[in-house]
Amino acid sequence: MVRLSDYKGRFVLIYFYPKDDTPGCTKQACSFRDEFSQLKECNTVILGASTQDQASHLEFKKKYQLPFDLLVDPGGKLAESFGIGSIPLLGLTKRESVLISPEQKIIKIYSDVNPTTHVQEVLEDIQKAASTPPPKENA
Repeated sequence: MVRLSDYKGRFVLIYFYPKDDTPGCTKQACSFRDEFSQLKECNTVILGASTQDQASHLEFKKKYQLPFDLLVDPGGKLAESFGIGSIPLLGLTKRESVLISPEQKIIKIYSDVNPTTHVQEVLEDIQKAASTPPPKENA
Protein backbone atom coordinates (compact mmCIF):
# COMPACT_ATOMS: atom_id res chain seq x y z
CA MET A 1 0.00 0.00 0.00
CA VAL A 2 1.42 3.36 -1.03
CA ARG A 3 0.16 6.69 0.26
CA LEU A 4 0.95 10.05 -1.26
CA SER A 5 1.60 11.38 2.25
CA ASP A 6 4.60 9.00 2.46
CA TYR A 7 6.33 11.30 -0.04
CA LYS A 8 5.55 14.70 1.47
CA GLY A 9 8.50 17.02 0.90
CA ARG A 10 9.38 15.41 -2.44
CA PHE A 11 8.14 15.79 -5.98
CA VAL A 12 6.13 12.77 -7.12
CA LEU A 13 5.49 11.76 -10.69
CA ILE A 14 2.83 9.11 -11.18
CA TYR A 15 2.99 7.97 -14.75
CA PHE A 16 0.06 5.91 -15.95
CA TYR A 17 0.67 3.54 -18.82
CA PRO A 18 -1.41 1.00 -20.74
CA LYS A 19 0.44 -2.30 -20.33
CA ASP A 20 3.66 -3.87 -19.05
CA ASP A 21 6.29 -4.95 -21.57
CA THR A 22 4.76 -3.36 -24.67
CA PRO A 23 6.90 -1.21 -26.99
CA GLY A 24 5.78 2.29 -25.93
CA CYS A 25 5.46 1.40 -22.25
CA THR A 26 8.88 -0.22 -22.19
CA LYS A 27 10.45 2.79 -23.91
CA GLN A 28 8.86 5.12 -21.35
CA ALA A 29 9.83 3.00 -18.33
CA CYS A 30 13.41 2.64 -19.57
CA SER A 31 13.74 6.39 -20.12
CA PHE A 32 12.75 6.95 -16.48
CA ARG A 33 15.22 4.23 -15.48
CA ASP A 34 18.01 5.87 -17.50
CA GLU A 35 17.38 9.29 -15.91
CA PHE A 36 16.60 7.92 -12.46
CA SER A 37 19.72 9.33 -10.78
CA GLN A 38 18.98 12.81 -12.15
CA LEU A 39 15.36 12.55 -11.01
CA LYS A 40 16.53 11.43 -7.58
CA GLU A 41 18.89 14.44 -7.41
CA CYS A 42 15.82 16.60 -8.09
CA ASN A 43 14.12 15.13 -5.01
CA THR A 44 11.64 13.22 -7.17
CA VAL A 45 9.87 9.91 -6.66
CA ILE A 46 8.73 8.05 -9.78
CA LEU A 47 5.75 5.71 -9.60
CA GLY A 48 4.43 3.83 -12.61
CA ALA A 49 0.81 2.64 -12.56
CA SER A 50 -1.24 0.34 -14.75
CA THR A 51 -3.97 -2.26 -14.36
CA GLN A 52 -1.74 -5.36 -14.64
CA ASP A 53 -1.28 -7.50 -11.55
CA GLN A 54 1.68 -7.63 -9.17
CA ALA A 55 3.30 -10.64 -10.90
CA SER A 56 3.27 -8.80 -14.25
CA HIS A 57 4.77 -5.67 -12.66
CA LEU A 58 7.49 -7.64 -10.88
CA GLU A 59 8.47 -9.41 -14.09
CA PHE A 60 8.51 -6.11 -16.03
CA LYS A 61 10.59 -4.45 -13.27
CA LYS A 62 13.09 -7.29 -13.18
CA LYS A 63 13.41 -7.66 -16.97
CA TYR A 64 14.27 -3.97 -17.46
CA GLN A 65 15.91 -3.33 -14.06
CA LEU A 66 13.48 -0.57 -13.16
CA PRO A 67 14.60 1.17 -9.93
CA PHE A 68 11.16 2.56 -9.06
CA ASP A 69 7.86 1.08 -7.94
CA LEU A 70 5.04 0.04 -10.26
CA LEU A 71 1.60 0.35 -8.71
CA VAL A 72 -1.17 -2.14 -9.35
CA ASP A 73 -4.30 -0.17 -10.25
CA PRO A 74 -7.07 -2.76 -10.57
CA GLY A 75 -9.96 -1.40 -12.55
CA GLY A 76 -8.14 1.92 -13.05
CA LYS A 77 -9.47 3.44 -9.81
CA LEU A 78 -6.26 5.39 -9.07
CA ALA A 79 -6.11 6.71 -12.64
CA GLU A 80 -9.76 7.70 -12.43
CA SER A 81 -9.13 9.61 -9.19
CA PHE A 82 -6.74 11.87 -11.15
CA GLY A 83 -9.14 12.21 -14.09
CA ILE A 84 -7.20 9.81 -16.29
CA GLY A 85 -9.39 7.62 -18.44
CA SER A 86 -9.01 4.41 -20.32
CA ILE A 87 -8.47 3.56 -23.96
CA PRO A 88 -11.87 2.84 -25.55
CA LEU A 89 -12.57 -0.83 -26.31
CA LEU A 90 -9.26 -1.99 -24.79
CA GLY A 91 -10.00 -0.81 -21.26
CA LEU A 92 -6.30 -0.07 -20.65
CA THR A 93 -5.20 3.08 -18.85
CA LYS A 94 -4.26 6.01 -21.08
CA ARG A 95 -0.62 7.13 -21.18
CA GLU A 96 -0.83 10.22 -18.97
CA SER A 97 1.12 11.49 -15.97
CA VAL A 98 0.59 13.60 -12.89
CA LEU A 99 3.35 15.72 -11.33
CA ILE A 100 2.81 16.53 -7.65
CA SER A 101 4.73 19.15 -5.66
CA PRO A 102 6.52 18.55 -2.35
CA GLU A 103 3.52 20.31 -0.76
CA GLN A 104 1.31 17.63 -2.36
CA LYS A 105 -0.40 19.90 -4.86
CA ILE A 106 -0.82 18.87 -8.49
CA ILE A 107 1.62 20.90 -10.57
CA LYS A 108 0.78 19.46 -13.96
CA ILE A 109 -1.21 16.74 -15.68
CA TYR A 110 0.45 15.50 -18.85
CA SER A 111 -2.28 14.33 -21.19
CA ASP A 112 -0.31 14.00 -24.42
CA VAL A 113 2.71 11.91 -23.45
CA ASN A 114 5.46 10.94 -25.87
CA PRO A 115 7.19 7.93 -24.26
CA THR A 116 10.57 8.95 -25.68
CA THR A 117 10.67 12.60 -24.60
CA HIS A 118 8.43 12.61 -21.53
CA VAL A 119 11.23 12.28 -18.98
CA GLN A 120 12.95 15.43 -20.29
CA GLU A 121 9.70 17.38 -20.14
CA VAL A 122 9.18 16.22 -16.54
CA LEU A 123 12.74 17.17 -15.54
CA GLU A 124 12.29 20.66 -17.00
CA ASP A 125 9.00 21.13 -15.15
CA ILE A 126 10.52 19.95 -11.85
CA GLN A 127 13.45 22.32 -12.25
CA LYS A 128 11.06 25.22 -12.98
CA ALA A 129 8.86 24.35 -10.00
CA ALA A 130 11.86 23.94 -7.69
CA SER A 131 13.11 27.43 -8.59
CA THR A 132 9.71 29.02 -7.97
CA PRO A 133 8.79 29.58 -4.32
CA PRO A 134 5.47 28.02 -3.30
CA PRO A 135 2.58 30.47 -2.88
CA LYS A 136 2.00 31.68 0.67
CA GLU A 137 -1.17 30.45 2.29
CA ASN A 138 -3.52 32.96 3.87
CA ALA A 139 -3.30 33.01 7.63
